[in-house]
Amino acid sequence: MKKIALVLSLCLVFVALSCKKNVEGEIKVVSPEEMQTLLTLDNVQFIDVRTPAEYNSGYIASAQNIDFMSPTFEDDIKTLDRKKPVLLYCQKGGRSAKCAEKMIDLGFKKIYDMQGGFSKWKHDGLPYKKN
Repeated sequence: MKKIALVLSLCLVFVALSCKKNVEGEIKVVSPEEMQTLLTLDNVQFIDVRTPAEYNSGYIASAQNIDFMSPTFEDDIKTLDRKKPVLLYCQKGGRSAKCAEKMIDLGFKKIYDMQGGFSKWKHDGLPYKKN
């Protein structure tokens, strides 16, 4: 019952924010459980900003790896749709927070940054894949 209430609450917040005209972008820090719920929504872009080596050691299913430390990072990020919500994570939360700020500067409208990153996701026992 608690999970259904969380899903409904997140959906209502997402709809309300989608209808609002944002002049500037918005970054929302979410828990791994909230991130898991957001992944069920349509039209979201899910990005892992860790290095390829970190990604290959374990990642969340459906995440696209765009390395924040790569010299091509900005060009890679620009290939994403700025109007669609972006879900971000890194290893512990530092790089994804920096990435979110960079994305706001590039004109992205809605960014969800996972608190605690992949480490917290694994610690909470949520599912992930290994190469």
